Amino acid sequence: MKEAIKKIYIDGAVAPAGHYTPGVVYNGMLFISGQLPVNADGTHTYTEPFEVQARVALSNLLAVLKAAGSDASDLLKVTVYVVGVENWKAFNQIYIEMLGDNKPARAVVPVPELHHGYLVEIDAVAAV
Repeated sequence: MKEAIKKIYIDGAVAPAGHYTPGVVYNGMLFISGQLPVNADGTHTYTEPFEVQARVALSNLLAVLKAAGSDASDLLKVTVYVVGVENWKAFNQIYIEMLGDNKPARAVVPVPELHHGYLVEIDAVAAV
């Protein structure tokens, strides 16, 4: 029999604006949708500096992990979309600070732009 697909939402956060689920668990794996730097109350940070946006996006990613019963140590693969390759170094420093010794596989992809003028978006795959 096929295992059920479990949808993960973050308690206290506004519902996604698009047609997607923040996280999906299937067969022991958590697939986390792209997390933009939108605050849990739905307020936008696109006018904030890159460093603020990166912290909010990573916090959102960690919140999905927590809602699924996982944490940063369960991350397997992270993909980061960054507007402006010059932001890569700042992102890397914040990433190290927020993930500590956890070192999942990762790709940083420079892109020309993201929705609503954001500067970073992060998706991931983790174990549950």
